[in-house]
Amino acid sequence: MELKRVVVTGLGALTPIGNNIEEYWEGLKNGKSGSAPITYFDTEKFKTKFACELKNFNPLDHFDRKEARKLDRFAQYAMVSADEAIEDSGIDLDTVDKYRVGVIWGAGIGGLETFQNEVINFAEGDGSPRFNPFFIPKMIADIAPGNISIKHGFMGANYTTVSACASSANAMIDALNNIRLGHSDVIVSGGSEAAVTIAGMGGFNAMHALSTRNDSPETASRPFDATRDGFVLGEGGGALILEEYEHAKARGAKIYAEVLGGGLSSDAYHMTAPHPEGDGVVAVMKNCLKNAGLKPEDVDAINTHGTSTPLGDVAELKAITKVFGEHAKNLNINSTKSMTGHLLGAAGAVEAIAAILSMKHGIVPPTINHENVDENIDSSLNLTLNKAQERDVKIVMSNTFGFGGHNACVVFKKLDE
Repeated sequence: MELKRVVVTGLGALTPIGNNIEEYWEGLKNGKSGSAPITYFDTEKFKTKFACELKNFNPLDHFDRKEARKLDRFAQYAMVSADEAIEDSGIDLDTVDKYRVGVIWGAGIGGLETFQNEVINFAEGDGSPRFNPFFIPKMIADIAPGNISIKHGFMGANYTTVSACASSANAMIDALNNIRLGHSDVIVSGGSEAAVTIAGMGGFNAMHALSTRNDSPETASRPFDATRDGFVLGEGGGALILEEYEHAKARGAKIYAEVLGGGLSSDAYHMTAPHPEGDGVVAVMKNCLKNAGLKPEDVDAINTHGTSTPLGDVAELKAITKVFGEHAKNLNINSTKSMTGHLLGAAGAVEAIAAILSMKHGIVPPTINHENVDENIDSSLNLTLNKAQERDVKIVMSNTFGFGGHNACVVFKKLDE
C-alpha cells in the first residue's frame, strides 16, 4: 500500500508571547520572554511566583458569556487556536467532506483548574455534593477536540492523546498516520494546556521541577545555561491543519511544509528524570529519521525539548551528538521554551509551529537568556544563543518528551513549489 503524502496547510497559535501566528512569530524572532509574575492567584506562599501566562486574552472576545462558563481555559485555548488554523487553511467548510475531517488533539492534564475549583468548593462546604453540572465535561481532556468538532461539524476521527509533555507531538503523529493510511483528508491537530493554577504550580514546585528565580522571572527559562534551575510553566494552545497532499493541491491551498515522518520511543528509566545518556532520545530521533526516509545529514535544524532543567538539557544534547555525529556541529539547535516557557501538553504543537515558521521565513529563533557556559555541554554545538540566525532551513526536526519517559519527534520539510 502506498502511503499518502501529508502537508501542513493552516496554523494557529495562542501563546505567552503572542495571541496569534503573526504575533507569535514576532515574539520568537525578536527573542521575547513571556515570563512574568503570576496574576491568576496570590503566590505569596509559593516557592515560584511567576509563569508564562497568556497576555491580554479575554475569552469574551471569542465566546459569549454562557459558552465561556462551560469551557475550562484549556478548551478555550484549543478552540481559539483551532479556529485560527482552520481560517488560515482556507478550507471551504460548506463543501469539504466532513466525514473525512477529524480532530486529533493533545493535552497532558486537561481541565486542571476546573477540577481544582470544584474540589476546593466541596471541601469548604458542609459535605453536600454540590458540584457544577459542567464539572466533568469541562475537566476531561478529550472535550477539546469534541468541542472543535461540534462547532465545525467535523465527523471524522476525534480523540485526545495523553503522554504528558509529548501529548501534542503524539497527536500530530497520529494525525499524520491517519491521513497517510487514507482514513482522512484533513485533520485538525495540536494541543492546549492551562496548568498555571494553584494545583499546577504547587504540584510542580513539590517536585522541584520549576525555576525559583523570582528576582528575575523574565530570564528564568534559560536552556543550556550553567545556572538553569528548572522550567517555567507556560499555557496556551497551538493548532496545525494536516492535509493529504493531493487534496490540498486540488483546492489550491497554500502549503507551509510537508510532514515527512514521526518517531516514538520510551526511556523506560524513571517517572520524571531522563536517561542520563539520552538513550530514549537517541531512539526516538533515529525512529523519526527512518520513518521519514532521511539521513542525519539531511536535517538543518532541531527545535529541542530544551526545558531548562539541569538533567534534561544535557541528556538531549548528548543524544543529538550520538545520532548526528559530526553533522551535529552544522545544525541550528534551539529551544523556544526559553521564550514561551513549557506548555506541557501543548509544547509539541507550539514548537512544531515555530519550526515550520523558521523554514518559511529563513530565520531560526534564538535560545534566549544564555549567560553562563555549561562545561557538560559540547561547546562546538550551535545552540542559536540569544539572537535569531538567518538560515535556509529545508528540513527541521522538533523534539518533545514527557514525564514517564514518553518521547516523540516530528520532522518537516519545506516544499519546492
